[in-house]
Formats: sequence, C-alpha cells, structure tokens
Amino acid sequence: MDKVVTAYIGLGGNVGDVFSNMRNAISALNAHEYISVGLISGVYKTPPWGIEDQDWFLNACVSVRTSLLGRELLHECLDTEKLLNRVRDVRWGPRTIDLDVVFYGDASIDEKDLQVPHPRMHERGFVLLPMADIAPNLVLRGKTIKIWLEQLETSEIQKTELELTL
Repeated sequence: MDKVVTAYIGLGGNVGDVFSNMRNAISALNAHEYISVGLISGVYKTPPWGIEDQDWFLNACVSVRTSLLGRELLHECLDTEKLLNRVRDVRWGPRTIDLDVVFYGDASIDEKDLQVPHPRMHERGFVLLPMADIAPNLVLRGKTIKIWLEQLETSEIQKTELELTL
C-alpha cells in the first residue's frame, strides 16, 4: 500500500438521524489507518431520486487521501454503512446512510459493483452540488463538475445550514 490517491465519496440518507450518521461515517472513515478525510462539502436537502415516494435526503461529499485500492475503499464504505445500520433491501429506497465512491484518483473502474467515476453522477444534482463545493474543477467525461452542474436543473435542492466537520 504505497500509492496514495485522492478519492471522493458521496454520502446520503433519509432515515433516522441522517446528519449524525453522516458525521459518524466521516469519523469512521477518518479513523481508518489508510484513509484520511480532507475536504467536506456543505449538506444539501434533496428530493428522492429513483423511488420518489419517500422522505427527502441529506447529501454531502468528502475527499479522502488513501492508499487503499478502489475495491478496498468500497469495502470500507460498505462496512461503515453496516456499522450505521444500513439495510439494503430496495434499490434507491430509504436508507440510514449511503456511501458511494464517486471518484478514485484518475482511475476508471468498471466492475459489477464498483463503477468509478460513478456512471450517472453527471445527471445527479445531489452529487454534483456537494462535489462542486470541494472539487469544482475536477474533470468528468471531458467537462468540469462546475460545467456539468450548470447544465442540470437543481432548483429543488436546498443547501442547509448544517456543517459536517471531523
């Protein structure tokens, strides 16, 4: 484990004390020997995506420096979700916490359960808005996060006063 990369993780949830779960997830990631949390975005209240008949979500993104491989980072995210009582029963359904690896350095990974950069990220304001807080000039498919965001309808998404810190 020698190569250190910057990765970006999207956080979200809409069940229980989501803000507390997000804070605990960030702390758990940062406590890992090979993960160091860097920048933390603002927290956004966003309408549900996919299944619309559920509570609104809170969403944020963090940057991490890690020497873990992409798959290992994904496993740490999944372990953190389990720690915070995430149940995976309905795709795009309600959840206490969701952690998605959306970027892993400049790697392009296309595996069954790990696709990086996240393939639908450019369509999702709930990822692009917090990503723009911490990495507006990061390039996705030839355009910066900021440019992708300018092309997306985000009027329903609200930035909250909540602030995530380590």
